[in-house]
Amino acid sequence: MDFATILGILISFGLIAAAIIHGGNLTLYFDLPAALIVFGGSIGATMASYPLSQFLGLGGVLRNAFFVRLPAGMEIVDALLFFANKARREGILSIEPSLPTVDDAYLRKGLQLTVDGLEPEAIRAILMTEIVHREQRHESSAEVMATLGLFSPAMGLIGTLLGLVMMLKTMNDPSSIGPSMAVALLATLYGAVSANLVFLPLSNKLKQRSRQEIMRMEMIVEGVLAISYGENPRIVEEKLLSYLPPKERTSRFWEKE
Repeated sequence: MDFATILGILISFGLIAAAIIHGGNLTLYFDLPAALIVFGGSIGATMASYPLSQFLGLGGVLRNAFFVRLPAGMEIVDALLFFANKARREGILSIEPSLPTVDDAYLRKGLQLTVDGLEPEAIRAILMTEIVHREQRHESSAEVMATLGLFSPAMGLIGTLLGLVMMLKTMNDPSSIGPSMAVALLATLYGAVSANLVFLPLSNKLKQRSRQEIMRMEMIVEGVLAISYGENPRIVEEKLLSYLPPKERTSRFWEKE
């Protein structure tokens, strides 16, 4: 679970709610017509902008922003070093019995291709193709969320205009001015809040998660190819550690010495 995502949203809405309660009644800021205009209009406009399958797939992708835990860089390094040492000492076929224990499907696929005897360049082509297409899927999901963030303020403006029109048409009835003005102002509020506290931050989080996942996949490609070439595990480690920030790097060989 990504506590930064959940905590950030809770803090944002919590502080806004606290400010509202301090200055008045929280229930005054709930208005169904304004919510329908902003959220219904944003969803409808976004659905019209993308294929239905891409829009409906957004729900599953959002799990990456809240619940998916990416393996730490050193976890990948350790896994690859284990197989590099085993292949170096016992031969490449010796790693096959251990493949069912590998949780990462991408790593397991790369190692299986190596065991099957494919040439390193063929392995690279297969693994890099998956990286390219996965990155495209991630980008499209983040784009859908960003589009929601783009449309919601616009829908808020539309709601504001509708509220003003309703207010101006009923100026002779003072009792209707308040509800119409509430729709006008709250629609703008809903659009600004949803875009800047939900849709755009989640779009940024999905992009960041995509970059992190792609980097880890590239680490796996580097490690699998090194195993395929039969490189010394120390060299494999040096290559893999170069992907990580200095503060996260820990050499397993130096620890043994």
